[in-house]
Amino acid sequence: MKKIVASGKTIDDAVRNGLTQWQVTKDRVKIDVLEQPSKGLFGLLGVKAAKVELELIPDAIEEAEQFLLEVARTMGLQVSIDRKQTKEGTLLSVSGSSDLGMLIGRRGGTLDALQYLINIVANRYSDSHLRIVLDAEDFRERRRKTLSELSDRLAGRVIRTRKEVVLEPMTPLERKVIHSQLQNHPKVRTFSKGDEPNRRVVIALRS
Repeated sequence: MKKIVASGKTIDDAVRNGLTQWQVTKDRVKIDVLEQPSKGLFGLLGVKAAKVELELIPDAIEEAEQFLLEVARTMGLQVSIDRKQTKEGTLLSVSGSSDLGMLIGRRGGTLDALQYLINIVANRYSDSHLRIVLDAEDFRERRRKTLSELSDRLAGRVIRTRKEVVLEPMTPLERKVIHSQLQNHPKVRTFSKGDEPNRRVVIALRS
């Protein structure tokens, strides 16, 4: 935990001085009064300032971002992170001057693993459950389009051959793209089978 000691003529002054040093609001700190202000002889000599200790309350998303930056540095990558709120949760988009392929991995495998880890880090510092989606170089959107197009092609194959198609194992998010793309299709249906991490989507004719 980060702590500082600040002083001032009054307790409030000491707290304000500490908040100014950190550039945070009062709700981001825990305050412990170390010394009350006091006046000396006849209220003139030996004036004693108030002294407080401020402890910074960790911001869950910031902790996740710092963890991610440290992992990237370990991988030899210099990156920046953009934060945005979406209906799925907090989106952290990673960008950088170098190729982020290492951070994404084969079919997003490394990205998914990092997303899992930063969610653990963030929720360690949060009283309520947080959901963080991690993306790099718009990989999620590009992957979504690829899977949507794949869904349509395979649906056509199922209709032509009248045989169901079993896809490769996918993450829950990727399976959701397939299901969503074909949920209103008039001729085919989808369902999942198998156990994680080998759970697969099946595309079959509607009965």
